[in-house]
This record gives sequence, structure tokens and C-alpha cells, in this order.
Amino acid sequence: MNIRTLIKIMTLAVCALICITLQAQDTTGTKNIYEIKLHKEIDKSSAKMFTDALREAQTAKADYVILNLNTYGGALDAADSIRSAIIQSPVPVISFVNIQAASAGALISIACDSIYMRNGSSIGAATVVDGSGNVLPDKYQSFMRAMMRSTAESHGKKAIVNGNDTTWVWHRDPEIAQAMVSADSVLSYTPSEAIENSYCEGMAESVEDIARILAGESTEYTITEHKITSTNRIIYFFLNPVIQGILLMLIMGGLYFEFQSPGIGFPLVAAIIGIVLYFVPLYLNGLVQNWEIIFFFAGILLLVLELFVIPGFGVAGICGIILIIITLAFAMIDNQIVFEGGDFNFTPLVKPFAIVLVSSTTTLFLSIFLLSRLFPTEAFSHIALKTNLSSDNEGVVGVEKSGLDKFVGKKGVVVADLKPQGTIEVDGVRQQAQLVAGYAPKGEIVEIFRHEGGRLYCKKSN
Repeated sequence: MNIRTLIKIMTLAVCALICITLQAQDTTGTKNIYEIKLHKEIDKSSAKMFTDALREAQTAKADYVILNLNTYGGALDAADSIRSAIIQSPVPVISFVNIQAASAGALISIACDSIYMRNGSSIGAATVVDGSGNVLPDKYQSFMRAMMRSTAESHGKKAIVNGNDTTWVWHRDPEIAQAMVSADSVLSYTPSEAIENSYCEGMAESVEDIARILAGESTEYTITEHKITSTNRIIYFFLNPVIQGILLMLIMGGLYFEFQSPGIGFPLVAAIIGIVLYFVPLYLNGLVQNWEIIFFFAGILLLVLELFVIPGFGVAGICGIILIIITLAFAMIDNQIVFEGGDFNFTPLVKPFAIVLVSSTTTLFLSIFLLSRLFPTEAFSHIALKTNLSSDNEGVVGVEKSGLDKFVGKKGVVVADLKPQGTIEVDGVRQQAQLVAGYAPKGEIVEIFRHEGGRLYCKKSN
């Protein structure tokens, strides 16, 4: 045997040894486990946090994701976003019910590949309720039951072999899932009951216990806990429904005060800040679509045209208000949920519309109250009577319709902004007036060209 042949044999032996070593390392390699903690109400911020964390786990090539879950439920649209992300995840997601998986938490757990429950925990009670805890009508429960059934069915069936007979049964029984949604008798399971009904793979007292089960006796594991960055904390903060309600009040209040005193001022700046803080986090979260932003500004444009260009208040103003309310509500949720299955489902829109309408109504009344207190003008004379009537006065107070001919053709000074209605002073007498087009601030000169119904109609003086 020459030296060249000996070198070839040694090279082949070394390669074979390396392959054997790599195979041994592959069978006993370390399992990478990624932990996501969700110990709060299910809302848009928690849904955004989970989907971000799940994406990081996939990027880190984790073998398993353990969802450390403890929640009494929350918003249905947010829970559905988490559910969908789990079902579509290429990385197996394991639910660790760390005391409570109620309502939306039950839906999320059922979506996971495996469920482990802590001693003393429970899962179930997924009835749909409103913000006050009142059970919603059956059409909402029906939608939730269908979602629970489809989530259970997503795990498919398993074979039960009994001698020569093979029976295929659901891995998660859909009938049990939908029984967790009821207005009369709500189903909930303890750990032992969940194990007996195939809704739990076993009991565990910690994430480490589950990690050891997943890794196996001969395999080591590492647990990486998801950490929230400072930037994400800011985004999650502005996704909170309470904060969104405050931003809505800032937007509505700013626009209202700005329309009362047009021009670039603090109310407009406050409204712009509110719009940015409201839409940007939702846009980054993928909830806001381009059409919603376009429709929102189209609604504002219609309001501006109605207030400052078109006399009175009619179709343009009403359409503008409707567009603003619709876009603000739709911005809060994923549009795919509303149009899931090709049908329009109003259920996920109930809470967003309630938040928008309550915030808008509250802001409107507060703005009227504050504006009348801080900046007393005649702009609110049509809301409340401010004239004191004493017993010394005889007769009634009314609008003087006669004697207005003498003002036609004269010029007057605006003493209360014409938007388009307001007050002007002509020949030392204050009269109600209406501008036929545009807007005239206090101090501007206008020309009177006719009168009707006790009101002078005027136009801007050239």
C-alpha cells in the first residue's frame, strides 16, 4: 500500500467520523424554545405584541413557542388575530394555561397545537358579552360558536385503533368547543376534565416543565423569553382602547374648536397630533388601510365645504360626519374579520363604533360647554336663551321682521363671525345676518343686498 492510498483511506475515515458526529449531535441537539407571556386583557396591543413575538420566534428558528397565558378574555377581533396567527404558524405553538384561559383566552388556547394546564387553572366560558358584562343576543353567540368549532376542527382527526377496528375522531371535539359559548350553561374545564376530554395534553407547573416534556429526556433545551422593545411599548400604548378614546376626543375637540375660530391655532395643532397618534400605530399594525385615510380626510373636506362654502347645513356636512365616524371605527379592526367568508359581519364593529360615538358625543357636549364658558359669544344663542325676561317687560320677545328695508344696500361690520350665520352692526344697530358664500371673521366689512325672515343677507364688500 503506497502513501497516496493510505491518505485517501484516512480522509474517508475522517469524513465518516464527522458525519457520525453530526448525526449524533442532530439527534441529541438543543431544542430552542421561545416563550411569549400574555398576562393581560386581549386587545389590539396584546394582539400586536403576540404577532410581533411570533415573527421573531420564526426568525430565530425556534423549535417551539410556549404561550404563557393568563387572561379573562377581551376583544373578539384581537383574539381572532392571535388565533389566525397561531393556526398559520409554521412553528408549533404550545399553550400553557397559567391559571386562566377564559373567553377569548379559551379560543386562543384551542388554536394552539398542544395545551398544558397548571394545577388550579381553568379553560372555557367563551360567551360574548358587551363592555358592561351583559350577554349579547344569540346572533353574536352564533358567530362565536362557529369560530370555536372551526378552530377545533383545524387540528384535524386522529386514529383510534381497537383491535382490527380503526375509528377516526376529532383531535379537539368541535361540539365541546362550541359548548363553551352559551347564554344558559357555559362549559368550563378543570385540568383533569380537560385531559379527559382531549382538551389538554397534560399538567405542568411552569414553562420549564413543558420545555422538558418537549425536549425529551435525552435532549437539552434553551428558553428565550420575548422582550418588548421601547418602540413597541409606545406603539402598544397607543393601541389601548382607552388611549384611543382619548385621542378621538382630542381629534373631535380640536376640529370643533378650530371650526369655531378658523385659522392655524392650537386647536388645529391638537387635532393634527391626535390624528397622527391615532392613525400611525394602527397603520403600522396593518389595521388601517389607505382607503380609510382617504375617506377620513374626504369627510373633513366635506365638513369644511359645508361650514365655509355651502350655506346652511345639509348633505355635504352629514356625509362628512358619516365618513369620519365610519373610518375611525373601521381603523380599529382588521377589515378581513368584517368581510370573513365573503359576508359582512357587523359583530366586530360593535365595540369600535361604540367607542367612536361615545367619544364624539362626549367631546361635542364638553366642547360646547367649555366654549360657552371660556369664550362667551353669540354663537350659542340658538342653543340656549340668554335674554333675561322681567315682569317689567310687556308682551313677548320675538324677531323684528319689519323695518329691515332701510339696511338693504348698506355696509355693516361683522361683530360675531359669519360662518355663514352671525351678527353684524349697521348704523349702530346689531342685526342677525347670513353670508351667502364663504366666511367673514369679526371686523370684516360686508354689504347687505336683501332681507328675509327677519335676517339680513350679505356678501363680502369689495
